Amino acid sequence: MKLYATPRAPNPRRVLMFAAEKGLRNIELVNMELNSLQHKQEAFRAKNPMALLPALELDDGRVLSESRAICTYLEGLAPEPNLMGRDAEERAFIEMADRRMEWHLMGGVINCVRHTHPGLAPLEQPQFPDFGRSQGEKMREAARWLDGELARQPYVAGDRFTIADITAFCALEFARGLLKFQPGAEGMPHLQAFRDRMAERPSSRM
Repeated sequence: MKLYATPRAPNPRRVLMFAAEKGLRNIELVNMELNSLQHKQEAFRAKNPMALLPALELDDGRVLSESRAICTYLEGLAPEPNLMGRDAEERAFIEMADRRMEWHLMGGVINCVRHTHPGLAPLEQPQFPDFGRSQGEKMREAARWLDGELARQPYVAGDRFTIADITAFCALEFARGLLKFQPGAEGMPHLQAFRDRMAERPSSRM
C-alpha cells in the first residue's frame, strides 16, 4: 500500500499517527509537496479526483481518500489496539467524539489558517480574512468546551485512548504551529495537559 500524504498537514498526520499506533509499518509513504501544488496535478487527480490529501492506494490499485475512511480500513486490517470501538454503542460514542474534534476543533483551525495565514495563500484563493478570524474564535469555543470535558475524563471520548484523541491532538498541533495557540496560556489547563501527554506518545512524532 502507498499513503500519499504531507506530514505537516493535520489530516495526513492524523492517518500517519493512527497507522503508527496500530504498528502498521508496511505502508509506503509518498510525500507530496503542497506549496508546489503537486496534489493538484493530473497524475494525482487520476488517483483522487478531489485532489486532497491523504489518499491510500491499495495493493489492487483502488484508492481510499478521506481520513476517517482510511482509518476505518486500517482498523479492519489491524483490530488491535482498538481505537474505534468494540461494539455498536462504543463505536457510536467514539465516532461522535471524533466528529466533534474533526468539525468543531480541527475544522476551525484549518479554516482560520487557510484564510488568515499568508503562507497558505497559494492553496486558498481567494482568502477571506474575516471568515478566517471568525473560525479562529469558533475553534476557541470548542477548545474551551473540550477543556471542561478533560477536567472530568482523561481522554476525549472517555476513559481510554481512541481515534478522537488523535484528531484532537493533530488539530492542536496545527494550531500551535501556525496560530501560536497555547491552551494553557488562554486559561485551558486541562487541554494543555492533554496536549502535553499526547506529545509523549511515540506516534506523535510521525
